[in-house]
Amino acid sequence: MIASRDMFEAELKASASEIENLLERLLSGDVLDQEVARPEALRQAMHYAVLNGGKRLRPFLVMESTRMFGGNQTAALRIGAALECIHCYSLVHDDLPAMDDDDLRRGKPTVHIAFDEATAILAGDGLLTYAFDIIAAPETELAATAKIELVLALARAAGIGGMVGGQALDLAAEKASPGEAGILTLQAMKTGALIRFACEAGAIIAGASEVERKVMRRFGEKIGLAFQLADDLLDITSDAATMGKATGKDADRGKGTLVGLHGQSWAEEQLAMHVKDAEALLESYGERASLLIAAAHFVADRKS
Repeated sequence: MIASRDMFEAELKASASEIENLLERLLSGDVLDQEVARPEALRQAMHYAVLNGGKRLRPFLVMESTRMFGGNQTAALRIGAALECIHCYSLVHDDLPAMDDDDLRRGKPTVHIAFDEATAILAGDGLLTYAFDIIAAPETELAATAKIELVLALARAAGIGGMVGGQALDLAAEKASPGEAGILTLQAMKTGALIRFACEAGAIIAGASEVERKVMRRFGEKIGLAFQLADDLLDITSDAATMGKATGKDADRGKGTLVGLHGQSWAEEQLAMHVKDAEALLESYGERASLLIAAAHFVADRKS
């Protein structure tokens, strides 16, 4: 069963509001125990990087997967905030002149444009580090074993074998375009790894079985594949005003995509298949999975 589009969008909006309220508090000027000070310019840049819009899909996936397994929603909110810090740090660094060299993000100047390059680097460093602070902090009401599992899973998703490694492959792809297998590896790391974590995190928070964790991991992988295919399609069919960032840059830089290799019709068929596979993975959960299934459809149908 799938929740209606209106219901899903209402829940996504409510979840985003909760996450943003928490991030606003986490990124305030209040100095925490064992911190010395919070330099204001750096704090403002971190705040700007995180609280400048966005759908907050990854935190929603954390919170909804936790809800499906009956886990602690307060803890899920904090894990979602930690994940959003990682995601936003990656965007700050990806936008730097040495990386993708973008001037716009979500329709606003990127952090290195709004502040400066050095501050943008430090803002990304600060957000990356703060994510693990949020998980480990006593305010995250989870057993130590669950926190360790979350830290390990997020580090693996975000690091050399995940998102950061994917960005390295993405930069290399500007010099030598990879084949289909290489593109799939790159995308599974750069985009898919954090989405996979978001879905599996709910099972970890709720203390679900290893079998259930694997189901959610696979669901997240399918969502990640769908997300990237949809992104690649939007890159050739949308415009900068709609997307809030430059479009067509992959083609301009000679980067290979599955859309470029196989064409738009093939990509649209694959996108529908990934959503169908994701839906099948959660079929046994019935009504409890309706919003997660709606999220899979949203990923495929989004316009920005």
